[in-house]
Amino acid sequence: MVYILHFDKKFHHAQHYVGCTEDLQRRLKEHLNCRQCGSKIVRAAIKKGIKIELAKVYPEGDRVLEKKIKSMKKTSLICPICQRGIN
Repeated sequence: MVYILHFDKKFHHAQHYVGCTEDLQRRLKEHLNCRQCGSKIVRAAIKKGIKIELAKVYPEGDRVLEKKIKSMKKTSLICPICQRGIN
């Protein structure tokens, strides 16, 4: 499954993290609670006090979809949290 994490403030250039996992609950715990696991950008954002929220999940998503979303460079266009701010 593919998931999008939304940062409540931009961290450098990023406001989203896109990942792929088979166990979303485990992966979210790693991102939010583990100093050695999870992604570096999510850990750094949390350290700066940025709040992280699960924005979207694609249950049937795979690495191909993850790569496609990452290559978009405009994750805000498909992030429901960002879209709420626009409407």
